[in-house]
Amino acid sequence: MAVYHINQKSKLLLCWCFTILVLLYAAATTYAEDNYPQRIISLGPAITEKLYLLGVEDRLVGCTVYCRKPLDAESKEKVGTAIEVNLEKVVALKPDLVLAMSLTNPKVKEKLKNLGIKVVTFPQAKSFSEICEHFLKLGRIMGKEKEAKEIIDIAQDKVDSVRNKVKKFKRPRVFIQLGTRPLVTVTKDSFVNDFIEFAGGVNSTRSSKNTRYSREKVLKDNPDVIIIVTMGLVGEEEKEAWKRYKSLKAARNNRIYIVDSDNFCSPTPVSFVEALEEMVKILHPQNGLLRSTMRKLW
Repeated sequence: MAVYHINQKSKLLLCWCFTILVLLYAAATTYAEDNYPQRIISLGPAITEKLYLLGVEDRLVGCTVYCRKPLDAESKEKVGTAIEVNLEKVVALKPDLVLAMSLTNPKVKEKLKNLGIKVVTFPQAKSFSEICEHFLKLGRIMGKEKEAKEIIDIAQDKVDSVRNKVKKFKRPRVFIQLGTRPLVTVTKDSFVNDFIEFAGGVNSTRSSKNTRYSREKVLKDNPDVIIIVTMGLVGEEEKEAWKRYKSLKAARNNRIYIVDSDNFCSPTPVSFVEALEEMVKILHPQNGLLRSTMRKLW
């Protein structure tokens, strides 16, 4: 009987010790999370979308009028655009961190810093690799490094799978149009160039030293495919304009496409993969086998 009584007391003691350890761990975790930014303002659509991917959207107290993805972001307080910011609104929201872009007005960033508000700037990514690096940096800032790494690993695996699938296909020459007046395209120093190359194409303006281009140069390059990255009527007008040049391969073969700028111009590791899938379908529409394989990948 005595032995049984001691074992019961031991079990009770162990139970209490375990409970105390759990409570201490919970307290330590809460304290650690409190050390990370709790009131964040995002000045870029891609930054906002990344915060949602990391599961810290509850910390987002404000963002730009162009932050529309995911849908819940539209309900967040608006503080201006990526370039111009309403300082009064920002201060009123009492952020402990503002996440800016390289496009953000430097004077605005300096004023925010002078007001004692921490500002971290994320430059425009030049490649898929940099998109992942920036996402990992954001994960570290938010205390979500593990989650960021997991998302990046999945995205990289999918990108590798796509690149392997398109190796055997003919590589069409592609011209991507980002702006109209002036005509703007992409060089090798842009993640959009990765969209083309990873999808099994050749960027016809890859070696250009300037993103500003001319219709005369496009006619000389004579690409197989023209992709207009835009929204609304401007895209349709540009498509009709290109179709009038009958000497263009893209016009003759009806290979002029319009894609949504939201998908192609501000990617996260996840949306990069989604846009890459769309690019593959544009560049290799004749290959039904590839399309069915792509559906399995996603």
